[in-house]
Amino acid sequence: MARRSFDRRTFVALLLAGCADPTPNLVPQVTPLPQTPTPQQPQPVAPPTESGSMSFDAWSRQFYERAVRAGLPADLLTREMAGLVPDPRVITLDSRQPEFAKPFGDYIKGVISDDRIAIGQRKRVELAPITADIEAKYGVPGDVVLGIWAVETAFGGTMGSFDVIRSMATLAADGRRRQWAEDQLMAALRIIGQGEFPRSQLYGSWAGAMGQTQFIPTTFLSTAVDEDGDGKRDIWGSREDALASAANLLSKGGWVRGQGWAREVTVPDGFDYALTEGPRETPDWWARLGVVRADGLPWTTADQTAKCMLIAPTGAQGPKFLLLPNHFVIRKYNNATTYALGVGLLADRFGGMGPLVQAWPYETALSTADRIASQKALAALGFDPGQPDGVIGVNTRAALRAWQKSRGLIADGYLSMQMVGLLKAEVPWVSPTPPPADPVPQAPTPGPAPQARR
Repeated sequence: MARRSFDRRTFVALLLAGCADPTPNLVPQVTPLPQTPTPQQPQPVAPPTESGSMSFDAWSRQFYERAVRAGLPADLLTREMAGLVPDPRVITLDSRQPEFAKPFGDYIKGVISDDRIAIGQRKRVELAPITADIEAKYGVPGDVVLGIWAVETAFGGTMGSFDVIRSMATLAADGRRRQWAEDQLMAALRIIGQGEFPRSQLYGSWAGAMGQTQFIPTTFLSTAVDEDGDGKRDIWGSREDALASAANLLSKGGWVRGQGWAREVTVPDGFDYALTEGPRETPDWWARLGVVRADGLPWTTADQTAKCMLIAPTGAQGPKFLLLPNHFVIRKYNNATTYALGVGLLADRFGGMGPLVQAWPYETALSTADRIASQKALAALGFDPGQPDGVIGVNTRAALRAWQKSRGLIADGYLSMQMVGLLKAEVPWVSPTPPPADPVPQAPTPGPAPQARR
């Protein structure tokens, strides 16, 4: 028994000895020194605003913080945002939708007035040295630049008088176009902060377009140029800077040197108008379908290689055009077919070309209700026009062409009063209002089951 007890004690002692760390700890234990806390940098605080609008003031404080994080100086923001209040005129103009859409031809005829042509031809002679230098540098014809100048501000006569800072703040706080408006506001503040122009110089349209050629602030920062060499990109006071900046915008947008922008054409009887706003092909391809220049002249060598799109903006009864790629570059200035056609046709007249061979037809202005009703009818019939918003854009015209073709009509995609009437006749409930979503239950009536609406 004694031997058994000794062995057990020996075993436990050896076991404990084996668990011990045989290596001494040679690294001295150092007590860490107390750290001095890093002082917190004071965060800029937005100045209090008392605009009378709680939502505007809340947006103002939030924007101030976002702008500081984006690198704008706090003192700049404090100075320029002090006393800032929304401009009710901007909200009214932004939300205004004309009850009747101005007919396409009426818009073009308004742009290409005899007075404007005469002024442009005088400016063409007066500014020939300037526009020649601009064309040599940027590749954009002087007549096109003069056309933009004429359409945008009547040759610099109507630049707008809205405070761009206040206008952009108003639009941003309103929220409908917040991100875009905040981008423009930050760009305008950068123009001020980097010393290019004071706020008193930054005036323009209610939507922030500035100067003789109406640049929004972000476009000014990226594209405006100092053409007259005085060290300032003065699109307000310098015609050279304004016109060259417009040319630079088109050049950056892909303007093709030596090519035209569009040509009026004629089409043969029985032409398939479903091809409008469709394929982009060379003039020779279109000529095989009977589409030729309305003036009877040949295409230039440069234009022969261009891929062109056919449009009939007022339907089969109005002028038709083959649009060259440069037409779509003009639309980077303002993405509207009316705008680009107006600028281009005006430029042609400045250069001595005559009026169109095919006159614009008489058109009836369509009400917003008629346009929306037509879009709803197309959707109900299975031809998707997109959101029924009253804007007759490319999707609505494509849907209209498909419906016209399915009904044996000329598929020109032109929404005339006649087309509105035919669509309403097929889908009567679109005018004046659609049927209620949850009709009141009626007592069953004996007879055959009603047919589903098509």
